[in-house]
Amino acid sequence: MRTRLLSIALALVPMFGHAATPRSVEGETMKVQGESLVLALSVPGKLCFDRVVKGSLVVRSTYLAGTEKSVVYQEGTDYVVDYEQGTIARTATSTLPDFAKNVLYGQKDFDHTKFAGFSNHAFFVWADYATTNGTAWAQPNDQTAGLVKARAKLAAGGPFKIVSYGDSITAGGEASTPDLRFQAMYGKYLQGQFPKAKIEVEDASISGYASIHGIDWWDKYIGKTSPDLVLVGWGMNDHNTGCVEPEQFRKNLVILVGMIRERKGAEVILFSAFPPNDDWHYGSHRMGVYAEATRAAAAEAKCAYVDVFSTWEMVLQRKDQSSLLGNNINHPNDFGHWLYEQAFEAMKF
Repeated sequence: MRTRLLSIALALVPMFGHAATPRSVEGETMKVQGESLVLALSVPGKLCFDRVVKGSLVVRSTYLAGTEKSVVYQEGTDYVVDYEQGTIARTATSTLPDFAKNVLYGQKDFDHTKFAGFSNHAFFVWADYATTNGTAWAQPNDQTAGLVKARAKLAAGGPFKIVSYGDSITAGGEASTPDLRFQAMYGKYLQGQFPKAKIEVEDASISGYASIHGIDWWDKYIGKTSPDLVLVGWGMNDHNTGCVEPEQFRKNLVILVGMIRERKGAEVILFSAFPPNDDWHYGSHRMGVYAEATRAAAAEAKCAYVDVFSTWEMVLQRKDQSSLLGNNINHPNDFGHWLYEQAFEAMKF
């Protein structure tokens, strides 16, 4: 009997809109736009980078600047900044939302089903700034051998369809608009790289389920599409407690790649997921192992691979997880979707 795997199946929203960040090596000056934070009480929250350039910081209430009803907060009145350390803290008179009022704040080993209204969306603030200590969001990743047909077709121009197939994250869960989903942003990026192509992005994901369901329910979902390139992203639900072990997960991904090639004649990019909230009761907290299984599946199937996990881990060297999670559990917010796209953009083919 099939059972629904435990996940948060919130509204699936699509993606795009973040200005591209220049590539850099560590220690270079670079700009960051729309970085998300949740700030509690007067506890400092870390930005992705320290050594913030004075005068460059803008903190607002919306991901995109200039959005209707967007509020720009005032330094000194609403928040204080440690420019050298790259931190922001609420003041005693701050109008910034107080994350200490979130129902999951301070909870350990929490069962989300016992808490109503656990979303983080009402608590985010978004920062633009420049740093003199920046580094690349994702390392260059040469996947030329796995995408020969896709590149040739894109370069030739004409219709080119990208289909995403995976769980609720792949479906775009928690992105605030369709344009801000990572696959829409990646389609936009590719359109700029291959201006003669007419790129269309379609999603065929199965929210709330896992890789085995991607195999079992093939005909109902991706079977109805006609892709040239498929972005395959599972792992979050597979990794939950009581679900599939990493070795079986790897085998499932290899099967899916084979099905896509045989039935659709399309090329495939497998991509890893990020670690969900460490305090969530239902996470196995082994996402690194599942990311490695995804990489191993791509190597076995000889398809392209994008390492989202490492990009996320780099950011988490400074930032807290809640600042990146739309539902405070296992869905990225707008900045998190942009991080996904940065990992894709770093892929050379």
